[in-house]
Amino acid sequence: MKYRKRVLAAVIAAGLASGGALAQSTTGTLSGQVAPGTGDTVHIESGTGFQRDVPVDARGRYAIAQLPLGNYTVSLRKSGATVQSHENVALRVGAATDVSFAAPAAAPGAQNLEGVSVSANALPPIDVASTDSRTVITAQQLARLPLGFNAEAAARLAPGVVGNAGGFSGPTGQQLISFGGSAANENAYYINGFNTTDPLQAAGGLTLPYGSIDQQEVYTGGYSAQYGRSDGGVLNMVGKRGTNDWHFGGKLSWDPASLRASYDNTYYENGLPPVPVAGNLYTPRSKNSNWNTVYDAYVGGPLIKDKLFFFAAGEWAKSEGDRLGTVTSSSPYTSYAYRMPKWYGKLDWNINDSNILELTGASNTRETSGDIYGYDFDALKRGDLIGHADTIKTGGNLWNAKYTGYLTDSLTLTAQYGKMHTRNFEAPVGYNDALTYVTGTENQNPAITGGAPRSAGQTVSSIYDPNQGNRSTNLRVSLAWAIGDHTITAGIDNLTATAEDQGSRTSGPGYSWSYGFTTRPGNSPAPSLGVGAPANYPNGAGGYYVMKNVSSAVATVRSTERAQYIEDQWQVDDRLLLSLGLRNDQFTNYNSDNQPYIAQTRPQWAPRLGFSWDVFGDATFKVYGNAGRYYLGSPLAPALSAAAGYTSTTQYFTYSGIGADGVPTGLTAMSGPVSANNAFGVPPDPRTVTAKGLKSEYQDEFMLGFSKSIDNRWVYGAKVSRRVLRTGIDDFCDVDRITNAAAAQGIDAASVNSCYLINPGKANTFVVLDGQGNAHDVKLSNVEMGFPKIKRNYYALDTFLEHPFDGTWYGRVDYTYSRSYGNTEGLTQSNVQSDGPSQSEDWDFPALMVYSNGLQGNNHKHQLKMYGYWQLTPEWMVSGNLTLISGSPSTCLGLFGDDNSDPAGYNSNYHFCNGRPAPPGSTGNMPWQRQLDLGVHWTPAFADHKLGLNLDLFNVTNEQATLSLNPHYYQDATATPNPLYRTPLVLQDPRYVRFSLTYDY
Repeated sequence: MKYRKRVLAAVIAAGLASGGALAQSTTGTLSGQVAPGTGDTVHIESGTGFQRDVPVDARGRYAIAQLPLGNYTVSLRKSGATVQSHENVALRVGAATDVSFAAPAAAPGAQNLEGVSVSANALPPIDVASTDSRTVITAQQLARLPLGFNAEAAARLAPGVVGNAGGFSGPTGQQLISFGGSAANENAYYINGFNTTDPLQAAGGLTLPYGSIDQQEVYTGGYSAQYGRSDGGVLNMVGKRGTNDWHFGGKLSWDPASLRASYDNTYYENGLPPVPVAGNLYTPRSKNSNWNTVYDAYVGGPLIKDKLFFFAAGEWAKSEGDRLGTVTSSSPYTSYAYRMPKWYGKLDWNINDSNILELTGASNTRETSGDIYGYDFDALKRGDLIGHADTIKTGGNLWNAKYTGYLTDSLTLTAQYGKMHTRNFEAPVGYNDALTYVTGTENQNPAITGGAPRSAGQTVSSIYDPNQGNRSTNLRVSLAWAIGDHTITAGIDNLTATAEDQGSRTSGPGYSWSYGFTTRPGNSPAPSLGVGAPANYPNGAGGYYVMKNVSSAVATVRSTERAQYIEDQWQVDDRLLLSLGLRNDQFTNYNSDNQPYIAQTRPQWAPRLGFSWDVFGDATFKVYGNAGRYYLGSPLAPALSAAAGYTSTTQYFTYSGIGADGVPTGLTAMSGPVSANNAFGVPPDPRTVTAKGLKSEYQDEFMLGFSKSIDNRWVYGAKVSRRVLRTGIDDFCDVDRITNAAAAQGIDAASVNSCYLINPGKANTFVVLDGQGNAHDVKLSNVEMGFPKIKRNYYALDTFLEHPFDGTWYGRVDYTYSRSYGNTEGLTQSNVQSDGPSQSEDWDFPALMVYSNGLQGNNHKHQLKMYGYWQLTPEWMVSGNLTLISGSPSTCLGLFGDDNSDPAGYNSNYHFCNGRPAPPGSTGNMPWQRQLDLGVHWTPAFADHKLGLNLDLFNVTNEQATLSLNPHYYQDATATPNPLYRTPLVLQDPRYVRFSLTYDY
């Protein structure tokens, strides 16, 4: 029909009128086509009484952008009189909702059409006004699907999103996720438009109480110029708000330990240590137990009808249990309790129909405590109390205010400002500073101990400043102007962050002891550091030695990140929409003396170009594409090491005795204090911290896809995407190359840094200081540095088939074929469990990068995801979630070359396995991850369907696939076999059952 095809123009117009508002994704848009002569004005009214009137243009279109989410009544008026209306129109975050009006003859009795929403609309559910790649999960879906009660679990429904390969978690305990092969700390988190990303390590961010999420938007690519500071993805949560109707309710959830399957034990997989504690048993995980309870409550409604509204929600989660450590752990058995309270509050003030003010407050915290007991690993029985676990308090609070002003029908101003304060409090309980922390007791000389490990029972390894935490502010201002076929949006996005008193020092006397053993006592355990062989010293002929470790780093550092952007949404014709954006980012990081050591303030232009083409002109077949560049600022953590005078040294000894407290006696030094990273506690000149003119990490992304409807009941589609990392940042510690190059230029380099932050795989210029303190530039080409070019490439084919909810059932299937390969994972290094941003072992020395090109840690070749729900009767619903994900690559790291040398002093961390080259992925893959979760929901009619009883069964088949393995082939530089090689480090959680009781009024 000609009228139906004209609807596309209205939908595209919605994208225009919304401008960047869709990208900001805290609002939605209403748009549509009006049949000729039917009406001249469209009037909308929300559940909060907010109203707006917009004229129908000469082509019969209308669009109203940047609307608060909620349900609306949309009415068509002619000469002031209502002629048609649609009620209960639900907006979808970041999308245009079509509400069109046909001529009376085409829609008799259309004076009051009830229950129209995106999913129930006559048009197929394809948003032809978007050019990005995203998944939106609504509150209804969160309540119906069997999911963990956290934002990351919901985000993993999106194609290409997986749990990270290293098992990394954020400050509040949530498992971090990887988007499109990227590192787990390259994502951005938002709550109601405020950036909540962890400023210290970019390890996740604050999230909402699960029951207060109205809609959660997961961007997997192609996002607009208003978003930045992410090479991975964006997780944007929009919280619920009050309306003119009162609502309240709550939830009680419990998953008992008695219905949780046993955890699988882990074992030594490559022989045994000199004095095994319990045979080949390494961790008796089968003795672990835990249970969780969650209490939720919410209330929302009007404080002043049509004017002022509030919504408040609280979540009180508690996890308790017993956790077994490894047989060599200083905390062998811990009875723990985690308390994880969250709250969320929102005020909405409709000042008038042209001005809206929103205030948001939220809190997401975690407190851990526990008691530590001895444990008999042979009898598998708990022993006496030996100490207490540290009290740890993490997470924090945020406050945010947002103003929206509809200055004219074509000009909209938005401004928001917020603050966030998070804590990293960690304090020992019953700490005795007279005791020394001792590890590696399985390597103690049995001729001295009689085979019974000795230790003082010190369970505290590090001491932290009780005031450590982070603060950040976020200011965003944008102005959108609709003019003709264009909507131009310009704005700023500024973020400041401070890490306060962050860092730690070694407990006890300021040092710890770690015992070592080698089967080759004639070889040095660290030859490149000048450490002698144990056999050359008294009491070392048997290969037994001990290491004295000293670590200290505490500082306050900060950063500023500013951005400006402009974006044009251009309707070329009724079928083609172009999105043309440009963003400019600037990043500055300061050391503890408030001196800038990273100053990336020159223009960093990030174009964002996209298109959406409605092939048939009726919104049933959409082809879209996007190309963009994304810059990533450096988190604060590197300032605590590379930019600070931190200490991390080891001194090697042989010994003739061991005291009852595990402290060695009769020491003979095999070396002085040594440090592979030259970390001797000397504060560096800020000019020597980074390579001169250090470039930001950035990535280019390209994607092309389509969506097609079938009989307005099904939607299918596919998308191809490619990501290319152009520049990275990592630390470089081969300072001898720098001093030698300086000497070749006639420069006596009296002062260099322990490690420099560089752009790996490229030429870098280093600043060195001579004896008089004068600065000199020393340039090294990439060949002179001995490195390959940096590479991280990702490509994927995503396909999907979806059946929108029709009142009976909903279902979606996603299949992703992908490959992530290169010689760097990004800010993390999963294969060695390194989550410190830009501080991985990669790029420290050239030998570490030989044969480094291969499949990267977050590579999963195949991903199949199926989820949905079926309303069997008005009272009964069943739901399911199936994931099949091929395993990430396994890694073998040994000594260097066929002669098993250790040129960098990094022990078994080179890409060789038993003397043979071993690029990542060449030694196989982890097993497939298979998980089926099922749910049953009963909402009885006698309670008016407001009461709900739910049963969710997770991991039905009790799969416990290995997700990460110990990659180190040798124990040290002497080529002593590592008994823990290929021992699992991270495994899939076992089967468990969750019961829930809900009430919603």
